[in-house]
Amino acid sequence: MRQRLIQEEILHADETVVQVLKEPGRSSHRKSFMWLYRTGRYTKTPSVLYEYQETRSSSHPKRFLEDFKGYLHTDGYSGYKTLQKDIHLCGCWAHARRKFHEAVEAAPPEEKTNSVSQKGLEFCDRLFALEREYEQLTPEERHKKRAEQSKPVSEAFFAWASSVCALPKSALGKALHYALEQRPYLEAFYLDGRLELSNNRAERSIKPFVIGRKNWLFCCTPKGAKASSMIYSIIETAKENRLRPFEYLKYIFETMPNIPKEEYHTLLPWSKDLPDSLRLEQNNIDPAQ
Repeated sequence: MRQRLIQEEILHADETVVQVLKEPGRSSHRKSFMWLYRTGRYTKTPSVLYEYQETRSSSHPKRFLEDFKGYLHTDGYSGYKTLQKDIHLCGCWAHARRKFHEAVEAAPPEEKTNSVSQKGLEFCDRLFALEREYEQLTPEERHKKRAEQSKPVSEAFFAWASSVCALPKSALGKALHYALEQRPYLEAFYLDGRLELSNNRAERSIKPFVIGRKNWLFCCTPKGAKASSMIYSIIETAKENRLRPFEYLKYIFETMPNIPKEEYHTLLPWSKDLPDSLRLEQNNIDPAQ
């Protein structure tokens, strides 16, 4: 699944914390991380892969994506900036918008609707509104529309952000700093009509793990954390390919021991060799939404 993933031209990445109690040489209170890598909207083989690592070091995505060349959607984590030159980072406008929303919420009640922070939020909302208008367009048409309609909005936003004065540690100051520092990555979606305005696709895919973590709380050992990453990868990728997860797992367990390794590719979630009984009814809804 990983070998197929890194052949894509567009990927999304994210990471979240996970507690592992019995890691050699580490306290049970130390944070470990579950990394996520997934395909973009335009793919024939939707994949969602999790990888457990002890740290948030940039060396982990650098190793995992060492053979990948293309666009990578991420949040503002600086660790991604050290990836190889063949990987072009795309920023997340949802993160930028969230920070302005937090700044609006931090303002006094009587100033919320007319605050400076509200102005930044309105710029972001306008970009997302335009993206909804482009939803049914082809990548080529979307690329053209963005240049005509979205780019003037983002250019006005950055000109405005550069002119605003705010205390660096205030909510508004943090929002402005994030937006201006991330500008090259936030503007990357203009390069290709297949790119997205945000990294919400990865955040939606990591959500099942986050919800699960609220219930089971921690992993006992690194081996258990790795097993968890494999199970989540298989199940979430099966869901992306509109398979019935339980029936799909059952099929793997029954079939895999009886076929040679050379035929393992027929068990992949996007394989056309899978029985129709494993598939959900087709519809036009994006499974990541």
